[in-house]
Amino acid sequence: MKYRPHKLCLALSVAFALGAAIPAKAQVPQGYPADYQTIIDAAKKEGKVVVYSTTDGATAGHLVKDFEAAYGIKVEFNDLNSTELYNRFIAEVAAGQGTGDVTWSSAADLQVKLTNDGYARGYKSPEAAHIPKWANYKDMAYGVTYEPVAIVYNKRLVPEADVPKTHADLLALLQAKSADYKGKVTAYDPERSGVGFLFFTQDDMAWKNAWDLFRAFGKSEIKLYTSVGAMMERITSGEHLLGYGVFGSYALSRSKKDPNLGVVLPTDYSLIASRVAFLSDKAKNPNAGKLFLDYLLSKRGQGIIANQAELYSLRSDVEGEATVEKVKAQIGEAARPIVIDGDLASNLDRTKRLRFLKQWQAALQGK
Repeated sequence: MKYRPHKLCLALSVAFALGAAIPAKAQVPQGYPADYQTIIDAAKKEGKVVVYSTTDGATAGHLVKDFEAAYGIKVEFNDLNSTELYNRFIAEVAAGQGTGDVTWSSAADLQVKLTNDGYARGYKSPEAAHIPKWANYKDMAYGVTYEPVAIVYNKRLVPEADVPKTHADLLALLQAKSADYKGKVTAYDPERSGVGFLFFTQDDMAWKNAWDLFRAFGKSEIKLYTSVGAMMERITSGEHLLGYGVFGSYALSRSKKDPNLGVVLPTDYSLIASRVAFLSDKAKNPNAGKLFLDYLLSKRGQGIIANQAELYSLRSDVEGEATVEKVKAQIGEAARPIVIDGDLASNLDRTKRLRFLKQWQAALQGK
């Protein structure tokens, strides 16, 4: 998933980005075990942490700068789409040349698959007690965000009466006004986007009429993308009118810049996605990786996630607009987190995946 359609690689140093002095000796965070200082010291000797992520580089820049300011360790941040990240990781491991220290992806199912396949390093984060149990898979893969999956629309061109509040509303709209919305609806491509595949398979499990909606997408000649940025640009321009399955975090950020972008969290159910991070078993900077993971899960890091990066904090003790409490205030019990567990990767089984995509292709033909 990308907010912008191109790849970005950041390697920011705090001295350049902030003009601030690097602390001589970073302190052990409050509540951490005293021997955590050994991890900090070893991480500083390593000098950098390499992160592979689907999070947009500009958005993650808030976290990168603050982490570097706190520890004086350079972050080499590689901004990739979900499928590209997975393929790069696998290729580098196969080549025996090492890979990123931290892999942080919105394609939670692919992250679980990599964990199940033995590529993740086990690590009990000192922050584990502060995140929901559904976001911790075997002390190996950790959910970092709490992002509602939204429907977005062009406020100028979509009549208020047409704005869907539920998945059933969207289905009814496309069935009743298929000509009006022909070629005007967009979503992630489940065949080319790991995030798209995850969201559509989760819809299939969450709603008995999901395939009726998918067939309605086919009849409306839905336009499919691998970039959320491309989707929202075309919606705000009027080329498309509705976007389905869009990360609420990016929609929130974009709507602040463009008041014509409307955002709906469906009230029947709203999937809650979490960007999943794990430490590579082949990491060249394992201690710096631990430090960065703990920072992402810490109250400090989560505060930046909520209030600067606007990625929606996972922790209930963080205040701000992009938080668990704000989502609950909007949709209450309709929030449906995608649980990070061993079953999450089951749809990636080759036979199951091909069966789903075959059915998807048939649905797009109205079958």
